Amino acid sequence: MDEITEIYNKLGGIISEDDFRKRVDEKVDQMSGLCDMKTAAMLVAHDLGVTDTVKDIIKIKDITAEIGNVSFVAKVTSILDVREFNRNDGTIGRVGTVKVADETGSIKLTLWDDRADIIKDGSVEVGDSLEITGYAKDGYSGTEINIGKYGLMRQTDQKIEVNMQSQKIADIKDGMSDINISGKLLDISDVRNFQKKDGNPGRVMNILIGDETGKIRVTLWDEKVDSTTSLNLDDAVEIINGYARTNNFSQQVEVQIGNHGVLRKTEANVEYKESFTPIADIIPGESYSIKGFVSGLGELREFEKDDGTSNMVSNIYVSDDTGRIRVALWGDHALLVDELDIETPIEIIDAYSKSGYEDIELSAGNRTRVTIK
Repeated sequence: MDEITEIYNKLGGIISEDDFRKRVDEKVDQMSGLCDMKTAAMLVAHDLGVTDTVKDIIKIKDITAEIGNVSFVAKVTSILDVREFNRNDGTIGRVGTVKVADETGSIKLTLWDDRADIIKDGSVEVGDSLEITGYAKDGYSGTEINIGKYGLMRQTDQKIEVNMQSQKIADIKDGMSDINISGKLLDISDVRNFQKKDGNPGRVMNILIGDETGKIRVTLWDEKVDSTTSLNLDDAVEIINGYARTNNFSQQVEVQIGNHGVLRKTEANVEYKESFTPIADIIPGESYSIKGFVSGLGELREFEKDDGTSNMVSNIYVSDDTGRIRVALWGDHALLVDELDIETPIEIIDAYSKSGYEDIELSAGNRTRVTIK
């Protein structure tokens, strides 16, 4: 009995063997010779919904370097950009990385040269379900799959349940990648347009999310900005395949969502409660949230910045049970001085502390939220 007949016999007669072999030949032609007859037969069996009867399709937990060639089905959980390198013969090579998972575990795929181009052209995205054939080998962080000239990555409609590992906001550190977090949407900034170094236009915006361990600012670039159009404050959202960088201005770690990241609404139950610092505990050089009442009001002042644009600032004083602090309200926040009265309850979220003329003061800029109670 040949291998094709052996695979066919596991299908339970749902189609004739002649029809099955015809589909196998069509599959080989479809893949332009990049898979052999046996692999094509297994893929046809998958198309017919009988994947559990094909013993050569294995689960990720069972993949070891000793197996060599493997075929399995998995969902894309993260993608890293393609990088180029110089080979010893002087030619330029390309390599990309895709992380996939099934219900039993996760594994890294290494894509070489032409195979890596599916990352650059967007043919594969986070959340895609794939039929994969490649070569298992030992990598730096365990077993990984090489997808080279004769490897196979093909989209499938199969539903794959994946228990994705997620982090808490307090655990996010500078330099981390493959970040999956959920949080409550606390703030949405305006979109800023800019010109990239190559002359093309770009877009960027920020959101702020929080969970029970803290909050973090998230930066979205270009088309990822559109992910926020259907979102509202207090929505629970999840971020898949983000990466962390320290903001050079604020010196705080932020999450970036680039070409291969995902931001979407989730039904997960996310708890967040703002943490307020007593005024007496504020020291310079940190970001703080305070809650108290207005105990002093200054005048609104307009001025011209060094770049020729105009801006506004006003000063107020806020008190709580522990002390009193001056708060500089910049930009649109400055207009609030006309809406406030002495003893008005107020919350100031994410203001930056610094040494002022008399004592420590808070600066409320475009990253600050001010709520009048």
